[in-house]
Amino acid sequence: MGVAPRDRIAILLPQRIETGLCHLAAWKIGAISLPLSVLFGTDALRYRLEDSGAKVVIGATEGLEKIQSLRDELPELDTIIDCDDEKSGFWPLLDRAAKGFETASTLADDPAIVIYTSGTTGPPKGAMLAHRCLLGNLTGFEMSQNFFPRQDDLMWTPADWAWTGGLLDGLIPAWFYGCPVLGYDGGRFDPEKACDLMARHRVRNAFIPPTALKMLRQVGDIRGHGVQLRSVMSAGESLGAQIYEWAEEALGIQINEMWGQTEFNYIVGNCSTIMPVKPGSMGKSYPGHRVEPLDDKGNVLADGEIGELCALRDDPVMFLGYWKRDQATRDKFIGPWWSTGDVGYRDSDGYLWFVGRKDDVISSAGHRIGPGEIEDCMLKHPAVVQAAAVGAPDELRGEIVKAFIVLASGAEPSDALAQSIQDMVRGDLAAYEYPREIEFVSELPMTTTGKVRRIELREREIARKRKS
Repeated sequence: MGVAPRDRIAILLPQRIETGLCHLAAWKIGAISLPLSVLFGTDALRYRLEDSGAKVVIGATEGLEKIQSLRDELPELDTIIDCDDEKSGFWPLLDRAAKGFETASTLADDPAIVIYTSGTTGPPKGAMLAHRCLLGNLTGFEMSQNFFPRQDDLMWTPADWAWTGGLLDGLIPAWFYGCPVLGYDGGRFDPEKACDLMARHRVRNAFIPPTALKMLRQVGDIRGHGVQLRSVMSAGESLGAQIYEWAEEALGIQINEMWGQTEFNYIVGNCSTIMPVKPGSMGKSYPGHRVEPLDDKGNVLADGEIGELCALRDDPVMFLGYWKRDQATRDKFIGPWWSTGDVGYRDSDGYLWFVGRKDDVISSAGHRIGPGEIEDCMLKHPAVVQAAAVGAPDELRGEIVKAFIVLASGAEPSDALAQSIQDMVRGDLAAYEYPREIEFVSELPMTTTGKVRRIELREREIARKRKS
């Protein structure tokens, strides 16, 4: 089809076999794979395909209807391959393939993947990942899965394979070791169905984001369903001590929390096999990586001092840069350090603790408050299923803590319930940290990767206060 090295091949597929095969095929010919979520609407697809200049799109019926509607706006798009077309689609094309094939001789720094990642401002940027990034991922993958692989290991994640978490924290590293991976194209996460899948297919290893774990908490007697996990890694947002302790009791394992970013993945985490897990901590830098809290001038801070968590750039997992955005790439470095935008600190044992995104930290009456600790505390309340804490504008204090709460089945919103939650946070944390306002909601705004969009909640509060 005329695809040359460094051409972009867009893969618009859920968890199905063609997804993995197309990534491998792109890398083997020196092309760049571009994972796209089937949840994207036409605007999101148009932007990514246009910005990347993708030459080929591989998808299935539903997603490709959106692509066909955009065809006239994408002059660089030459070919569309339909995996559901039994006459001239993906599988018939394979039947016509040449018998011989020579893999391209790619270098460590050659680009392999472009994944678009959203920031707090501006349009999404394409993070270019090099071929070496997989090797950079492996120490963290092995340790977060308690020394993967072992006999009978089988990997599963509900995370979309269109994202770093599903692709590079689950599918590809497991395949690197020749281990099977469970793929499931089932739409929205369903905790009962997830338990059935893990039991029926004997899943031993999993990457389960915190949001999915909170939903699993509603399933009674998970091990009674036949689930027998050996290891679970969790990442994407702060896990919190409450979910960790629940998993230890309900799943019989210690969850290994991990931390990383699309641009600089799998760099900090836990390994319960060889180190004590401190519930709520991100763990320590995995072998081959170095992460430290820095001040505004790039100085490494002492134990207990809160600063921006930064990663030393001399690292195989570090991305190559943002696609066609050299200045945006340069802006993310402080000397030899990659600026993550996450705020945290190191304790006296060398464990790193996440406080919040730079934009998420709440400043109230001179106190700097991380939302994660408050959210974790609220989850202890039996009526709370999900919680998000943000800073809401306040004339007296600058900001106050406001909580948005999704209640458990059977629980009803009331002033008494709000007071009960406030009293618990005030008693367990500090008087200045309790949520002065609580709003009960049916759901929280989420990214497609399962992270709570606190920025959306903050903006909603700012707009509401302006009107009042």
